[in-house]
Amino acid sequence: MPVWETIISSSPIEILKNIVDVLLVWFVFYKLITIIKGTKAVQLLKGIFVILFARMLTEYLGLVTLKWMMDQVLMFGFLAIIILFQPEIRRALEQLGRGRLFARSAMQEEEERDRLIEAFNKSVSYMAKRRIGALISIEKETGLSEYIETGIQMNSHVTSELLINIFIPNTPLHDGAVIIQKNHIAAAGCYLPLSENPFISKELGTRHRAAIGLSEVTDAITIVVSEETGAVSLTANGDINRNLTMEEFEKQLRETWFGAESEDTSNPFWKWRKRK
Repeated sequence: MPVWETIISSSPIEILKNIVDVLLVWFVFYKLITIIKGTKAVQLLKGIFVILFARMLTEYLGLVTLKWMMDQVLMFGFLAIIILFQPEIRRALEQLGRGRLFARSAMQEEEERDRLIEAFNKSVSYMAKRRIGALISIEKETGLSEYIETGIQMNSHVTSELLINIFIPNTPLHDGAVIIQKNHIAAAGCYLPLSENPFISKELGTRHRAAIGLSEVTDAITIVVSEETGAVSLTANGDINRNLTMEEFEKQLRETWFGAESEDTSNPFWKWRKRK
C-alpha cells in the first residue's frame, strides 16, 4: 500500500509534521463551524451539500442534461459562496484583524451572558412596575427535570418579551414557574416545592415559599416578582434577598448565576442581609 509505505519511509519529524498539519486543518474547520453556527450559513451549506450529492448521482446514473446543469452551478459556485457568505466572511476577517478569531467561543459566551442578563433585567423591571407576579427558576448544576415535567414544555430562547407575555394575568401559563435550562426556557407553569421552614416571614406568599423551597433542595436561582407590591426578590442556597432595586438585582443575578466577583468580596450572597 503506497500510504503505508510512505509512512514507513518517513522520518519521525515528518510524521509529526503531518500529524500537526492534519490537526491544524481540523481545528480550522472547527473554528469555521463555530463561526457560522446559528446563522443562515448553516442552511446554505446544507444546500451546497445537496448540489454536490446531486452532481455525483447524475454521474453515477448517466443523466447527461442534469449533469451539465450541475456542472454550470459548480462552475460559478466559488463566486456564489463569496456572495452568499459575505456577512460571515466579513465577521471572520474582522475578528482575525482584532486577533479574536480563536477566542470566538469565549466572546460568544460573554455576549450570551450579557444578553440573558439584559432580558431578565428588562422583563423583571416591566413586571415589577406593573405588579405582575412572576416566578423564574434558573438551573445550575442540580438538574430540574422533575419540576420541568410538571409544566408545559417550551424549549424557547430567553427574551424579555416572551417572559413578560408568559406572566400576563389570566393567560394559560401565568400560574406556576418558568424554568430556565441551558440558557433556554425549558418549561412554563411548573410546580415548585414549598419551603417548610417555620422561620420564614408570614408576609411571604406562595411564590416566595416556592422559590425558597427550590433553593433548599437544589442550587437553582429563583427570581420572584411580588404581585401585591411589585417587589423583586432573589433566592439561592436556601436564602432570600428581598426588595432589590434593579441595579442590585442585576448585580446579584450576575454574581450568583455566572460567578462574577462582587465589588464587595467580603459580602457574598449567602451573607447578604434579608431586606425587611
